[in-house]
Amino acid sequence: MKLKAFISLLLFSVMMYAQTQYIPEETLENVTVRVRKTDANIFGHTIDKHTEEHVGFITIRIKGTTIGTATDATGHFYLRNLPADELTVVASGVGYKTIESKVKLESGKSIELNFEIEEDAVMLDNIVVSANRNETRRREAPSIVNVVTPKLFENTNSVCLAQGLNFQPGLRVENNCQNCGFQQVRINGLEGPYSQILIDSRPIFSALAGVYGIEQIPTNMIDRVEVVRGGGSALFGSNAIAGTINIITKEPLNNTLSVSNSTMFIGGTSADINTSVNAVLVSDDYRSGVSIYGSSRQRESWDANGDGFTEIGLITARNIGFRSYFKTGDQSKLTAEYHNLSEFRRGGNNLHLPAHQADITEQTDHNINSGGVKWDFFTPDYKHRLNVFTSAQKINRDSYYGTGQDPNAYGLTNDLSFVAGAQYAFSFEKLFFMPADLTAGAEYNYNMLTDQQLAYERQIDQEMDIKSLFLQNEWKNKALSLLMGMRYDKHKLIENPIFSPRVNLRYNPTEWVNFRASYAEGFRAPQAFDEDLHLTAVGGVVQIIVLDPDLKPEHSRSYSVSADFYNQIGKVQTNLLIEGFYTDIDDVFYLEEAGLDATGQTLLMRKNGSGAVVKGINIEGKVIPSPKTNLQAGFTIQQSLYKETESWSKNPNIAPRREMFRSPNHYGYLTASYNPVKQMTVALSGIYTGSMLVQHYGVQITDDEEVLTPDFFDLGLKLSYDFKLGKNTKLQLNGGIQNIFNRFQQDFDTGETRDAGYMYGPSLPRSFYAGLKLSL
Repeated sequence: MKLKAFISLLLFSVMMYAQTQYIPEETLENVTVRVRKTDANIFGHTIDKHTEEHVGFITIRIKGTTIGTATDATGHFYLRNLPADELTVVASGVGYKTIESKVKLESGKSIELNFEIEEDAVMLDNIVVSANRNETRRREAPSIVNVVTPKLFENTNSVCLAQGLNFQPGLRVENNCQNCGFQQVRINGLEGPYSQILIDSRPIFSALAGVYGIEQIPTNMIDRVEVVRGGGSALFGSNAIAGTINIITKEPLNNTLSVSNSTMFIGGTSADINTSVNAVLVSDDYRSGVSIYGSSRQRESWDANGDGFTEIGLITARNIGFRSYFKTGDQSKLTAEYHNLSEFRRGGNNLHLPAHQADITEQTDHNINSGGVKWDFFTPDYKHRLNVFTSAQKINRDSYYGTGQDPNAYGLTNDLSFVAGAQYAFSFEKLFFMPADLTAGAEYNYNMLTDQQLAYERQIDQEMDIKSLFLQNEWKNKALSLLMGMRYDKHKLIENPIFSPRVNLRYNPTEWVNFRASYAEGFRAPQAFDEDLHLTAVGGVVQIIVLDPDLKPEHSRSYSVSADFYNQIGKVQTNLLIEGFYTDIDDVFYLEEAGLDATGQTLLMRKNGSGAVVKGINIEGKVIPSPKTNLQAGFTIQQSLYKETESWSKNPNIAPRREMFRSPNHYGYLTASYNPVKQMTVALSGIYTGSMLVQHYGVQITDDEEVLTPDFFDLGLKLSYDFKLGKNTKLQLNGGIQNIFNRFQQDFDTGETRDAGYMYGPSLPRSFYAGLKLSL
């Protein structure tokens, strides 16, 4: 309480001081649209500093304005009708160091401006937004932000978000159901509901969306994914105890068109066909633009052991969406986006029959509509920054979760999520002892969920709203930063308001060494989570999760310290990150068998335990010996324990234990790429999963049991070659193997009475794929 009081008092004082500042009247005229006819132009190109080859798709912008474009595929750009003034032009791109150049423009004249850009394979200069809700260079961010790029998605042949998240330290994606393919991502050992997934920094990813959501998001809509490990409730509210995953969608920069296809044969037999298209249209004056994407997926089911029941289910999905902008002034911009997903998935047996005529069926038919609008304004000196936003998501789901040819196991789920808010930031040239950024905002979240499963006499009617205020101040320069923040949340399902404080410290004794330390508090509300909306067939009956009537919210305290070392020896770039983390959770949620319900189905009750502690070390290393070669690897050593022993089974032979299930003590990844010639890429990727304890519910076995799994190493290889068909036209052919050594689970249950949740290890057996991509 003393820490919360101190932070609150300090931030209040800072906010009062900020109110004495003002926005000069002459800057407000930039809010309105002004058509400029100066005929003052800049044209030029970008080339690689070392290879002297042209570099395409580099962002070129005028500092302090919304004016900008991107180089075309040949590395050239043209900016028209710019202000006749002294301007700073900024060139930046993913994987390249940001550089600036000052120019003086006169009406009626054009000048040539060329950039020599240098590769930044460790991406220190890239801009991130997830560390403090403001644009910040990754090197100077108050907390560690890992970035998943389109290049990583491409090199690992990841067609959906779930497949690409494995290649980050502290993250592990797991499959939890043989029938429907329910997946979740764990951060630092904590299961999926402990992480907050954001879309363009907005928390509209609801519990229902989380059931299959990370597999439903295609990578062709993603510009990058920012991952922040550790407590994030002080920034983004409830359910961010383990961290946040922020999906940044593609922004229109330059006119392009691409079409791609990837076809995989799972286990060498079942086809998984993915087709995508991306198009970008930008107006000649760069004041408006739209990025459009579409994708389709058709995945056949796959049976691992010949029993006629799926281990990997059938999917038919289609996505379409856009992100657009309109620049309402030189310092203001309106952004709008919309996404639609329709997906049918099914697992079990006899997939050709109606759902209720099969022995086991888990089937869902989703229709998801989401969108948002955001308005950004800033002053030319970037001292004042304001954004106002709103986003919404509507999900309709028809489902069947049933066994024994039950004609009544159909269900209907409706979910509505809405968020609206505003954020203001002010930059002090000096506040007490150094420059500072003050950020304040308000946010309102609303969610209404109705889930009906008539066969099991179950209906969830959950309505909740969260009213939030947040305030933070970050004192910072290149060598040091101190961030202190507080978030207030009034959650409808929690009686008292919750205050979540946050403190971050960064110290750079030299340009190439970065030390960080952080403390944050967080919470999870007693509500229905994604796994509650997924029913698993076990032993010919269905498992249903219910909430203890006395369920209390969880509260957490997260600590982390890290050291980030960068070094460049000649052309060789290296990076080593060592991070220690410790999360203490009170009243931790866990599941316990609670007998049978009135319809004979197995009940699992979510209850409060005494608490839990998750602690460990993340290690990540990068070596870039030359522009042709890139090596990266990460490894996590951790321990996840309840504070007291907890029971999960009615089997008297299973003793209560402290260890958390499905949480290995060590896991990691590696990626490597090599370009023997400019047009060819050889990419290697691997995922290591250590041994772990999993629950095996008994019907085919004598009784419930705990299984210690073997460890797995899933290695993949991809080859690609680019053919230049014209000045701006390129055709890529690619192919590869996933899980080369076929390290896959061997002891699946069989038949109608199997435990469909008894699943662990790699998500795919040995599989082969080939693809092509046409870019214009």
